[in-house]
Amino acid sequence: MQVLAIGATGQYAGLVVPALAAKGLQVRALVHDPAKADRVSNLEGVQIVGGDLRDRASIDAALKGVDAVFHVTPAFAADTVELGVGMVEAATAAGVGRFVFSSVYHPSLSLVNHASMHPIEEALYRSPLAFTVLQPAMFMQGLAGSWATAREHGIFTAPYSKDSPMSFVDYRDVAEVAAIALSGDELAYGTFELAAGGVVTRTEIAAMMSRHAGRTVVAQDVDPEVALANMPAGAMRDGLTAMFRDYTAHGFRGGNNLVLRTILGRTPRTLDDYLGELAA
Repeated sequence: MQVLAIGATGQYAGLVVPALAAKGLQVRALVHDPAKADRVSNLEGVQIVGGDLRDRASIDAALKGVDAVFHVTPAFAADTVELGVGMVEAATAAGVGRFVFSSVYHPSLSLVNHASMHPIEEALYRSPLAFTVLQPAMFMQGLAGSWATAREHGIFTAPYSKDSPMSFVDYRDVAEVAAIALSGDELAYGTFELAAGGVVTRTEIAAMMSRHAGRTVVAQDVDPEVALANMPAGAMRDGLTAMFRDYTAHGFRGGNNLVLRTILGRTPRTLDDYLGELAA
């Protein structure tokens, strides 16, 4: 099985490549920035291929001889829908059999980064591809930078309320599910919400950090406008601002881990587990 992995050198999707390789799959890693190729080039069974989601010719070339695709869209890109739907169309035209899409938790939300998943999921459902749609909660890996600051300064800041209940998942567990979906038929034609289990506030996360850091960590709020002040105006800044304000108002509820636990055949990694790893 030859799999084309989109986002192969990304912070999160890059975790999928080793998971695929561990399953014995032949991975063709699509790399947009050659300077980042070394992140996956040392893995056995991984072939590096250059490409750009906005260059259909490069995508068509990368898809030649490919049996399956793992796809994740760039965060808050103004052309997210076009990139995602275009990838579905390209995979279909190339005769790809299987397509695993890392979408987003609760795509029914009106936030742009959630609503933009609708057309991509719809394109998959209407295609002849054997699709698997993964809908992961907030990624634990996104807390790595906050942990470093908390350990050094005793402060855990974020641009949304410290009292908002949030759902998390370790993206390594998502990567494992993607590998299962790409190496067998069990998850074909399914859409799966993936969460570690339960909801947790930043105040509660700060308490976990305190225990692992051996010092008191206090959760503090930062206004989104202040937090994003150095980000250029555009789709990403607007999308993040709206998302953070929504988190303050409503949190990011959910957290049922039945699906993830059933697919993995084990208890998903917890946030406390992840923070313990960072501390170690």
